[in-house]
Amino acid sequence: MRNFLLLLFSIAITTSVHAQGMRMDTYCNPLNIDYTYMIFNSHRDISYRSGADPAVVEFRGEYYLFVTRSMGYWHSTDLQNWNFIKPEKWYFEGSNAPAAHNYKDSVLYVTGNPSGHMSILYTDDPKKGNWKAVPAIINNLQDPDLFIDDDGQAYMFWGSSNKFPIRGRKLDKNKRFIADSVVVELFNLIPENHGWERFGENHADTVLGGYMEGPWLTKHNGRYYMQYAAPGTQFNVYGDGVYVADGPLGPYRYQQHNPVSYKPGGYMNGAGHGSTVIGPGGNYWHFATMDYSVNMTWERRLCMFPTFFDQDGIMYTDTYFGDYPRYAPSVPNKGGRFRGWMLLSYNKPVSVSSMQEGFDKTALTDEVAKTSWLAESNDDKQWIIINLEKPADMHAIQINYADYESDMYGRIDGLRHRYTVEGSLDAENWFVIVDKSKSFKDTPNDYIELESAVSTRYIRYKNIEVPTPNLAISEIRVFGIGTGRKPAKVKNFHLDRHSDKRDISINWTKQESAQGYNVRWGIARDKLYSSWMVYDDNTLLLKSLNTSQTYYFAVEAFNENGVSDLSNIQKVE
Repeated sequence: MRNFLLLLFSIAITTSVHAQGMRMDTYCNPLNIDYTYMIFNSHRDISYRSGADPAVVEFRGEYYLFVTRSMGYWHSTDLQNWNFIKPEKWYFEGSNAPAAHNYKDSVLYVTGNPSGHMSILYTDDPKKGNWKAVPAIINNLQDPDLFIDDDGQAYMFWGSSNKFPIRGRKLDKNKRFIADSVVVELFNLIPENHGWERFGENHADTVLGGYMEGPWLTKHNGRYYMQYAAPGTQFNVYGDGVYVADGPLGPYRYQQHNPVSYKPGGYMNGAGHGSTVIGPGGNYWHFATMDYSVNMTWERRLCMFPTFFDQDGIMYTDTYFGDYPRYAPSVPNKGGRFRGWMLLSYNKPVSVSSMQEGFDKTALTDEVAKTSWLAESNDDKQWIIINLEKPADMHAIQINYADYESDMYGRIDGLRHRYTVEGSLDAENWFVIVDKSKSFKDTPNDYIELESAVSTRYIRYKNIEVPTPNLAISEIRVFGIGTGRKPAKVKNFHLDRHSDKRDISINWTKQESAQGYNVRWGIARDKLYSSWMVYDDNTLLLKSLNTSQTYYFAVEAFNENGVSDLSNIQKVE
């Protein structure tokens, strides 16, 4: 009788599972687009796909995403679903650290020639991609940012160096964008005062200086917010800071809250070298670069976060639970907010059909992007089973594929990922949760929101087809709500700001029921805009502070059942 009831349950639940093409109200970082396989200099033979330095711009009510060396760009109507465009005329090697600017919905401009010597491209039909070049060349530009103010005055900003500052100059829009002879130095890194600008993983390199790059100017309520990236794209602490001015060429003043885009903890890290765009409903969004760096230092992915300007004009980006499901930009009054679905699969037991030495199955649930499982073969006989250990309500799943000796380069037509995901309450009777058996999409970081919650204890991934020579997966992340209790409020929360005021040691009492903790901080009690996700541990050495700034800190615990109340907020001079 028990098996018969389970079978009936399985048949019933199959009718409510995810259907291909279903509209999703959530998204999950890293973004699931068909990243281009990079072309590299001729003496290196490393295959990897990457997305970095995103320049996102609205044009005639739709959106265009330009990404380093991607051999084209992407188009979207909602900032969530992106389709690749192969332009008729474009940079042969793909753009490099591109910039884009919408001028009065009449012309879309783009810059980013990899040589550093570039004309400004323009078109009034980016969907077709018939780009023309302004008959003039601007020299010695890396990481350009083209900005045209409301009065029609054009500017070029640039900077990519561990030595030189962000610089800017005027351009004559009506005379082929000829550059003014006056170059204005705007600002440089001050790592001795700004802890987050220090080089290295966790800002720990005491020898090399940080790297400043990727300027992007946003105008809001008459103020100019110049964003910039530091300290290095290959580190977990890669982020974007901001200076503010009353005019495009300054003088610029460092904002009290910095960095504004920062995601050092969790599954995939980094949120630097990006762009800010007004999306659906008039809300701001910040797109940025995440560090992946497995096959190559410049192997990266993209992320997006909601961005705000508070009542004091302070710009900030919400990266709280930054790689968990979040409401999509099109969801009114909620776009970008954490959805509340927790990670059900963290460190749960895994069984696999096969695995190669050095690529253990435990990588599939360890929340470390740079580890992966590698199957012995790439065929439809490969499977993965994750035991959630108790039934839970599953709402979404993210499957992050990895590249291992792929030997693929550039844009390749016809890439697709095909698989099914099944669930079970007893590991004997299985029902289909996701059916991608007939998919024609290339989905390297596939995220699927279910039409309705599914109660399950076991998750089985069954491979059908992946476009790479080898089947490798970094992580299968199952999201939903557990049936137990969420953690209690964190106790014994201690702060010790060092004599070097850029650093602070934080610790608290560990809870057995907690998966991890969010350390949250900011420049006022009501401005806890920054967060750092810590799994398992109950300590954090945070080296991101600005020396002259007073801060406020709090900690919360979380597990698969929910998030605790926030601890008492503590002030640190």
